[in-house]
Amino acid sequence: MEPTNHTSNGAPTVYWRVEGSLLDLTVVEPVAFFTWNAQTFAERFRRRGQIFLMALLRPFLYSTNRKFATRAVHTVLRGVTRDRMDLLGEEFFLYKLKPRLKERGVRKVQDLVQAGAEVVLVSQGLEHVMRPLAQHLGVKRIVANRLEFRDGTATGRLMEPIIRPRGAFARIREENPDGRRAPKTLARQLDISVDALRAAVIPAERRPVAPTRPIVHFEGQRQASGFSVRRAFAGKHVMLIGVTGFIGKVWLANTLLDLPDVKRIHLLIRRQKSNPAERRFEKMVEDSPVFDPLFKRHGDRFLSFLRDKIEVVEGDVTQPGLGLSAETALRLQNNLDLIINSSGLTDFNPDLRDALATNTDAAVNILEFVRSADHAGLLHLSTCYVAGEQDGRVGEKLTPNYNPRGLADFDAEQEWRTLQELVKRAEAQAESDEVTSGLRMQAQAKEHAAKNLQGAALENQIRKNRVRWLKTYLTEAGTRRAKELGWPNTYTLTKSLAESLIAKHGAGLPVAVVRPAIVETSVSKPFLGWNEGINTSASLSYLLGTYFRQLPTNESKRLDIIPVDAVCSGMTLIAAAVMDRRHDPLYQLATSVTNPCDMGRSIELTSLAHRKHYRAQEGLESWLRLRFDAIPVSKTRYNRMSAPAQKAIVKSIQRIMSPLPLKKAPLVKTERNLERLEKLIELFEPFILLNEHDFAAENIEKLSFALVPEEQDIFGYDTRSLDWWEYWINIHIPALRRWTYPLIEGRPLEARPPRTFQLAPANGDAVKTGTDGATWRYS
Repeated sequence: MEPTNHTSNGAPTVYWRVEGSLLDLTVVEPVAFFTWNAQTFAERFRRRGQIFLMALLRPFLYSTNRKFATRAVHTVLRGVTRDRMDLLGEEFFLYKLKPRLKERGVRKVQDLVQAGAEVVLVSQGLEHVMRPLAQHLGVKRIVANRLEFRDGTATGRLMEPIIRPRGAFARIREENPDGRRAPKTLARQLDISVDALRAAVIPAERRPVAPTRPIVHFEGQRQASGFSVRRAFAGKHVMLIGVTGFIGKVWLANTLLDLPDVKRIHLLIRRQKSNPAERRFEKMVEDSPVFDPLFKRHGDRFLSFLRDKIEVVEGDVTQPGLGLSAETALRLQNNLDLIINSSGLTDFNPDLRDALATNTDAAVNILEFVRSADHAGLLHLSTCYVAGEQDGRVGEKLTPNYNPRGLADFDAEQEWRTLQELVKRAEAQAESDEVTSGLRMQAQAKEHAAKNLQGAALENQIRKNRVRWLKTYLTEAGTRRAKELGWPNTYTLTKSLAESLIAKHGAGLPVAVVRPAIVETSVSKPFLGWNEGINTSASLSYLLGTYFRQLPTNESKRLDIIPVDAVCSGMTLIAAAVMDRRHDPLYQLATSVTNPCDMGRSIELTSLAHRKHYRAQEGLESWLRLRFDAIPVSKTRYNRMSAPAQKAIVKSIQRIMSPLPLKKAPLVKTERNLERLEKLIELFEPFILLNEHDFAAENIEKLSFALVPEEQDIFGYDTRSLDWWEYWINIHIPALRRWTYPLIEGRPLEARPPRTFQLAPANGDAVKTGTDGATWRYS
């Protein structure tokens, strides 16, 4: 045998032919698998016809020219995305090829790898199939056929060199567990040069194609270098508002992990009826997995560490002075270096009273508290979607009296006052004789109500109906007003009003407004795959894992998802900049410009993630579900073929059956489910169908670039390197399945080991917290 090559580190390079030694694999088999699992049913049947035709023609093409035959077979893959090829390649290996691996050949390859040889697997199969095989064997490099992709979609053209199939009698001549081939011999068999063979070697690990774009800063100033987060936070007092929320919890846990030199973090928490602030924080630390890394690091000293770093302050940001006593307020105003407001009501269309109080009134109260403070700055968390109904680039400029309609006479403060007056009028109207009379009739005519409802029971029912009437009235009034002004919902309206009020009344104060996009599953901190609650994408992604297939959307619209730990990294950088007084007024934390992922790709990645899950399950239900890929469709097609059309059919059946003496109308549950589905789609239309936003995120990148080199790895902000395939399929959707889908289905989350804190000491020593008079004990 001819001598093998050697790598730069001296290890011998061994070229190993897969076919014959490890597998009996034809060119057509994996291609057929890819075509049979295309995204749409029509595409599957069309491609199956093409592969059947290729199978008939292949013997004639093969006898003429094996390379040309190989090219021809792969043309049927034109239009298949790289995302789908990568997932199906893994699936094909795991469920089709792995059980057929030849043990003797596998052992020989693994022996070579363990001996330190640089094995290169060579196969006529596609790289998408050979990569998982190589990773299974511990091999780091491969030579395989590679499709050309443009914008993530296969052109159907194979790239050079073409790895042609073996000869007609190869199964007899080369059926040997030893697949080693000398470079010259292999190159001759493949009809390529040795240099071409060496150049064709690629890594076995999947490497995402990162978008490369020139960076040009058209506005703002460059950040001076030498910026240090550790120096900015050392010895500082920071108050966090909204720690019980998704972002607040993660920011607190990450900060305590990464910045132990911070002097004290004061947590402003509101009392919930009989549940005091201290107990809410204890319960959060007991239950939330967010604090697992902290507990793992500090062990028995965990409570001592919390005692040194945390003070729980009971207050209410919807009240003037934040609901604090005069003594506590004065102490905080003298000591605080920064306030971070991550609180907010994120329901899209809540009761207008709640939205105004939590999203707008609270921001004004916090700003006034900062004004009265000795030297505190403010980081206020908003949302990118205050942009409302507009298309195109959304820059990082804080605009007073902003409104999406561009109304010249719009005054945000006047709008805020008008909405407060609307609430007062509605409350008065709810008590009026006219409304009370209608509520009384409603109570007496209510289905299933007790007959002859009167007296205290009647008044109690009227009171319940009044509460419901007022909430419905104000919810509809808030939504209606938001849409009149160009915002999709009450949430974005009230958040935008808060921004305008901060821009107007915060002039001269050290304030930074931070707008995250859609905040989702963590990539690394506090750990890989943390999510919480039923957030923006959870309901839709859950829906796409059912038999629902047609989602009305704009395929080219960018779905701006950002991991929660990226948001928290950005917040930490901005917080340090505010304390150093080197901040910009507005920061957007988003990916639609730096690393875009459009709706078409997001839907396919979600379906592929569900497919991976169902493929690993057993049973008919899973077998059926993995074949129902969701697809993006127009609103017209959705109305004609999906939920609205199905609901119309149900109603027609009910009308036909209505003359029959049935106890209950047929398909009532189906009709209810379809109505809920329609409302869900309508709720999310601004984010998946309308308003093509591109949120610039330049200020945070400039700030990150200014970090001292030794802090770049731990505190740097980076969304450009996110691999969306890896994120959606192996991180985000699995995290939603673990932390969120059980809540949607009404199931409990997975059980966790107990971690209990008590205010009153039982046995053992009590550990004081930063809360006045409170003690904790760990058991």
